[in-house]
Amino acid sequence: MDRPVVALVMAGGTGTRLYPASRSDRPKQFLSLGGDGDDSLLSQTVSRVGFADEIYVSTAADHADRVREEVPEAGVLVEPAAKDTGPALVYAAHRVREQVGECVLLAVPSDHLVAGGFESSAKTAARAAVETRGLVAFGVEPTRPATGYGYIEPGVSEGEWAEIGQFREKPDEATAEQFVEDGFYWNAGLFAWTPEALLREARDSPLAALVDALDEGDFERGFREVESVSIDYAVMERTDDAYVVPADFSWDDVGAWDAVERVVETDEDGNAILGDGLAIDAENNVVASDGDAHISAVGVEGLVVAAYDDRVLVVPKDDAQRVREIVSELRDQGRF
Repeated sequence: MDRPVVALVMAGGTGTRLYPASRSDRPKQFLSLGGDGDDSLLSQTVSRVGFADEIYVSTAADHADRVREEVPEAGVLVEPAAKDTGPALVYAAHRVREQVGECVLLAVPSDHLVAGGFESSAKTAARAAVETRGLVAFGVEPTRPATGYGYIEPGVSEGEWAEIGQFREKPDEATAEQFVEDGFYWNAGLFAWTPEALLREARDSPLAALVDALDEGDFERGFREVESVSIDYAVMERTDDAYVVPADFSWDDVGAWDAVERVVETDEDGNAILGDGLAIDAENNVVASDGDAHISAVGVEGLVVAAYDDRVLVVPKDDAQRVREIVSELRDQGRF
């Protein structure tokens, strides 16, 4: 493959379901959350893509300086507005094509935990993007019937990759079990494509106005004219030119507090303790602290108790996804 590989690390989100560890001034990608040592998820991600010829980080204006401090080896693209991954990735593809020329873009979230053969899978995906001239997703083999992830149904195999039959939305538990049995993949939100391939497909999508405005040099108008939309919904689920590469690595998006028990060692009673905490006569809890506060959990089961700064969260572990409801209310109050 004669095109350079450009890693685009997506760091524009907040990680609202990990409140209060994740806040408007301290998004999830700047936390470590049980990864390698004390390195932030962002730093771990940039290290992971170190094999690329160029590395960019796409982030919000409020976080650009911190990104430059944490990963000075990466270029920084400042997203003109927070409008989800669809506009952000189209804008980045246009900018990178201007700066680098013909290349393969490897789009990687900044806030996931990955272990294993990422580089080999990424190089396969990059090669697939060039040879198919299509859009390539990474498919992670499920380890459980997760209801919090989208799924990819593979179609006709083409050797190291396969056509995508269809994307499937987050299922209920019974449907998730069937997806796993049928050999579907988790959609990890990792992609590879050439800039021209993404822009070609985006022209026939809800992002068309942004592509036109970018071609005319008016990105501000382009962002005004499009709605917030994910790249999955805007482009990937609409195109007929999508492929999937099976991931040769383990993966977790650590999307909510209940995920902590999957990425840190639990005690003999199933308690996952991150930071300064103690559990007595307690089972299957997640206890997390930034170290400024000690948390003691006694005689409780199935809770998340998280204390960061001046904020404390208590929620049943099974309701961990509902933390976003708290964040929504706090945002309305200007307190997030």
